[in-house]
Order: sequence, then structure tokens, then C-alpha cells
Amino acid sequence: MDEHEKKLNEKHAPFAAKMREAGMGEVAVAAFLRALDFLEGGGAGGIPESSIEPADDLPRHADLKAAGSADLSRLVVIKLNGGLGTGMGLERAKSLLPVRDGQTFLDLIAAQMEPRADRPAPPRLLLMNSFSTSADTRRHLADRDWLGGPDRWEIMQNQVPKVLADTLLPASHSSQPDLEWCPPGHGDIYTVLHEQKWLDRLLDEGIEYAFVSNSDNLGASPDPALLQWFSETGATFLMEVTRRTAADRKGGHLARRRSDDALILRESAQCPAADEAAFQDVSRHRFFNTNNLWLRLESLRDALRRHCGVLPLPVIRNRKTLDPRDPQSPLVFQLETAMGSAIECFSGSQAIEVGRERFAPVKTTADLLVVRSDACITDDKGNVRLDSARGGVPPDVDLDGRWFKFVDDFEKAFAADVPSLAECRSLKVEGPVRFAAGTRLAGDVVIRNESETWRELPPGTYADGSFSV
Repeated sequence: MDEHEKKLNEKHAPFAAKMREAGMGEVAVAAFLRALDFLEGGGAGGIPESSIEPADDLPRHADLKAAGSADLSRLVVIKLNGGLGTGMGLERAKSLLPVRDGQTFLDLIAAQMEPRADRPAPPRLLLMNSFSTSADTRRHLADRDWLGGPDRWEIMQNQVPKVLADTLLPASHSSQPDLEWCPPGHGDIYTVLHEQKWLDRLLDEGIEYAFVSNSDNLGASPDPALLQWFSETGATFLMEVTRRTAADRKGGHLARRRSDDALILRESAQCPAADEAAFQDVSRHRFFNTNNLWLRLESLRDALRRHCGVLPLPVIRNRKTLDPRDPQSPLVFQLETAMGSAIECFSGSQAIEVGRERFAPVKTTADLLVVRSDACITDDKGNVRLDSARGGVPPDVDLDGRWFKFVDDFEKAFAADVPSLAECRSLKVEGPVRFAAGTRLAGDVVIRNESETWRELPPGTYADGSFSV
């Protein structure tokens, strides 16, 4: 062992011990130490604009034939369900937030898996929970007999230590030890499937394919036409992408690497500052990752075995504070991987352009307003989609963060009713505004309250203009 390796092992030891003590498996430890090597090597994980080209000429979901012999019983639907929605002021599983007609994300997901006369053999369901979401999720789904018990549908996300930015040692917080940990990003799904033996178990059950998506994406349903096309192409990995709009300019996008023409995913944290304008140019980089992925399980198992359970995913270094609510707390690095970046790990990877109806995530209260409004519909299979009359473009909603960031305040503002957004292109709300029942917004609308006191917008139609209350 040379001196460099000795020093690395000395730095790795406290992280490995911390993770083992917390119950993390050896593959999870190895995955984190790989990310730590990247950090200690000084890598920034950047993907400069000069190294990529736009991804064009993709196949289109709209051109696929209607599913004929697609067998959904060969499919497992995996929902990433580890988030608490703390950015919206929630303290339990975000998927338990009511989103449509009193139904939660989990209610809608479970409905898609329920056996029916026209779907006697629905897909298998797995939920990747975190230690923060497991108990609430188990309680909420206890009466869904068709899902079976948690041992049949729950997989557990790993957790990794935060790294002090100045010393690259494990962070510690004596009064709140939970703050010492963070999720390793949704790229952890591959490590979990391998280490917890789920790949072998699913393949033994005759399941050949997986559809993976976020639990807060209400448009992500197991589409038989996509399954059949994926099966027939022989592709090993498939990413659903959709057209970027101005509202998506800061999100990750698909590209082709110049050196080998491989499809890759570039996240905002991987974009050098000098290339920010190109990153946000939605006419140049036209497609973003919906985080709806299709996997061929046998190919995934082979790849994980080749790499000892740890896919060589690009590492994303996020700079945070140890206590997210205290900007004066020590700076830390959170090391993450993105599951979509696995597109570059398989020689048979493909991407397909889908309509915006397959992407309806709820990340903010503005998103929540859109999915609760009449700009969206719920079909008879429990899928929430943009109304087709909108042509695939959602309303661009901007709610004042001082007054609408948290769900509790949001619920008070829209307690009477959600305004009609069916004909709304954009909505900006400035100041504390409550909305009366019977409000319709059309075109580009600004609603403004310049006071610090909540005021109600009277019922009526507000179209193409700025209105004060």
C-alpha cells in the first residue's frame, strides 16, 4: 500500500465505521467511499458545454402503436417515496399530501395497481421509502389487501454522512444527530435493488422490466404501449424526456457526449458557471429528464455484478449548511448520484420523447395549485394529466414565497376554492392574497397585494392584466 492509499484509507475509516454502525450494508458503504474518492480527488463533476451536443431526432411516444400484447404482469413499478417535502413545510411523507379530490399521491398510485376486470394482472409495486417515510406509508397502505404486506412492496433507501467542507471529515451535530445524515440521491436505487436482493427476487418471480418514477409525478403511469415498445427494441435502459419550457430552464437536460456519441444527463450542479446560459437555453438543449425510467432487469443485474453492486454514476457535489434552517451552521458537502445518469452506463440505452402529460410533479405549492386546478384532469385509471386542450403546456405559476411557500399557508389562501386555470398562461401572486370561490384566471395575470395583511380577491374573471386587492 503506497502512502496515498494509506492516507485515503485513514480518511475513509471514520465514514465507513459511521455507516456500518447505522446499519448500512457493505455495498452502500462502497458506493459512498467511491463518491468520497471523487471529492478528495478535487473533482467538480462538471460537464462543460464544449464536451456535449444537443440530443435530437429522438423517437416519439405519440408515434407508438397502441399496446397489443403488452403483459403488465412482467413489470414492476418502483416509486421513489423517500421525500418529506420539507421545502413545503411538511413533516411526514410528501406522498400523503392530498392532491386531487382529497386523494393523496399514494392513493392514486395504489389505485393504478389494483386488479380490475380489464386489468386482472396489474404490475407489481415497490416503494423505495426512507427512514423518515416508512412508518407513515405503512400505516396509510395497511388496508390495501391487493398490495400485500410491506415485506412485499417496501424497499429502504440508504443514508450517507454529510462531509465537512473545510476538513472533509464526517459532520457532527450533538443536539440533532439526524442532521449529520443525508440521502445519497435517487441513484441509490440501483445499490438498493442489488444489495437487498430485490433484483434476484423479482427475476425469480418472472418479472423482466421495471418502470421507475418519483411518487410526486402524477403523470407517471405504467403505459402498456411504452412497455411493449421497450421490450421489442431490445433496449437495456430507456429514459422518458419531454420538451423544456421556460419553467424548466434550471433543470437537468439530455445531451450527447461528443467523445463517443453516448446519451448522458447533465444536471445543474454539473454545469460550469461559464456555461450557464447554454444550459438554460431551452431551444438548444430541448429535452429534460422526466425521471421516468424503464429498465431491463437482467441487463441491470449483469451491470451491477460487473461493478460489484456500484454503478459508475457521475457524482454530484452539493454545497449546503449542516442545518438547512441555520445559514450560520458549518458548510458541508452532500454527495449524490442521479438515477437518470445511468443512461451512460448501458450500451443499449435509449431516450424517447413523451408529452407533457407524463410529467406532472409537485415540488412546490405552485405545482400543487396547478394539479388541483382544472388545468389538469384525473382519468378513470387514477392518472393525473394536463388537460389536452392546453397542448402540453402547463400554466406558469409563481406564488410569492413569503406567503405561499408552506402548505399550511397555501391551504388557507385557497380554502374557499381553487381558481380556474384552464385558460391561464401565467399567474404571478405578490403579497398575501386569499382567493374567493368562483374565481377564473385567463391569459397572463398578476394579482398584487402591497400590504402585509391578508386580503381576499373577489370572485370574478381576471384576464390579461395586473390586478390589485
